[in-house]
Amino acid sequence: MNTSSTSLRYQSGFGNEFTTEALPGALPQGRNSPQRAPLNLYPELISGTAFTAPRHENRRSWLYRRQPSVATGRYQPCAQAHWRTGADRDAVLSPEPMRWNPFPVGDAPCDFVDGMRTLAANGDAATQTGIAAHIYLVNRSMQRRAFVNADGEMLLVPQQGGIRLVTEMGVLDVKPGEVALVPRGVVFKVELNGDDGKDGASCGYVCENYGAQFRLPELGPIGSNGLANARDFRAPVAAFEDTSGDYEIVKKFGGRFWSATMRHSPFNVVAWHGNLTPVKYDTANFMTIGSISFDHPDPSIFTVLTSPSDTPGTANCDFVIFPPRWLVMEDTFRPPWYHRNVMSEFMGLVYGEYDAKPEGFKPGGASLHNAMVPHGPDEAAFLKASGADLKPQKLDHTLAFMFESRYCFVPTEYAMTSPSLDTRYPECWAGLKDAFESQ
Repeated sequence: MNTSSTSLRYQSGFGNEFTTEALPGALPQGRNSPQRAPLNLYPELISGTAFTAPRHENRRSWLYRRQPSVATGRYQPCAQAHWRTGADRDAVLSPEPMRWNPFPVGDAPCDFVDGMRTLAANGDAATQTGIAAHIYLVNRSMQRRAFVNADGEMLLVPQQGGIRLVTEMGVLDVKPGEVALVPRGVVFKVELNGDDGKDGASCGYVCENYGAQFRLPELGPIGSNGLANARDFRAPVAAFEDTSGDYEIVKKFGGRFWSATMRHSPFNVVAWHGNLTPVKYDTANFMTIGSISFDHPDPSIFTVLTSPSDTPGTANCDFVIFPPRWLVMEDTFRPPWYHRNVMSEFMGLVYGEYDAKPEGFKPGGASLHNAMVPHGPDEAAFLKASGADLKPQKLDHTLAFMFESRYCFVPTEYAMTSPSLDTRYPECWAGLKDAFESQ
């Protein structure tokens, strides 16, 4: 694809009906599947929802490609040592808080698919419930190799190093501070695209969502403005690889991995239209809502995207961020309070410092607090916040996030045996003393 990072163009919106062509006249007019498509292209429909889904929820796109996706070789099983799907039903789940230090990328050649590591998962891809929380540790671009996930959509959160997402529908450059969403079934590959424009090590987090598609949350009493705006999401424009030769296609299907050899590039879509598309979002555009009087609002006000469940208001997954913001509340303990939650919380830190645990939680690390597991500020953060001079304070140069789910996460064997596991994490609260003063 002739798409340098300085010349990439994007379309604005989330869930919009887009129309884009890489060559003039490639899109048919007035027909989705004419008897003979322009430029002798093959029409192909990709449906992200059931045909009979409510009109406002229906997601699909028509692709016009040089060769159809059915022109693929036979699939053979292939191994992925550390990528898991759904909860391990045989695992014993401990009701303890868990935390991991940053994970090293390593020197062994590893691309996005081979560099995926599952830390925790819940639900079941077969029943389209739950999510998995992964990290990717990558030091090599995918070359003549592509990936397609039939089990769920993938929310990518880069932490170190930029990446280029080459997809059937075009190209997205995504850097730390931005996130990208690839719909279920869309073919893509990940190339390394560091801040200096050169290949280098890259790592980040992934939410693999088996459930309902991510969407913008309802705003309720907030009104018509706030949080993430649809117009700030960026979709790619049509672009295609004009190359020949074999391509390996790795498919995740039913929790297993399969590989086939395609005799042409899967990135051969010359034009497309529809509302099922990869998108990226810059978290700097998130309009943070907060208290301007007293008390600390619930973290739900930081929700960027939500995947609803069959229980209203109880998400299969909420993607929540904690970006730079002003704290101005009076007579208030400003860091997150101590709490137990019916929802389960997987957290990561992209950059900066997390105010509830300024020393122990590092960029590239992760924490897990399952349902009703108590957590909150460590001793140092509590003492500092309890005696702070409550002037207006700007939390700056920080970005943490949370995958919050109604289902308990089950950590994987990789996560529990990793040298990055912080086995002393619960000790960060050991110094909290009984300072009760009777009247």
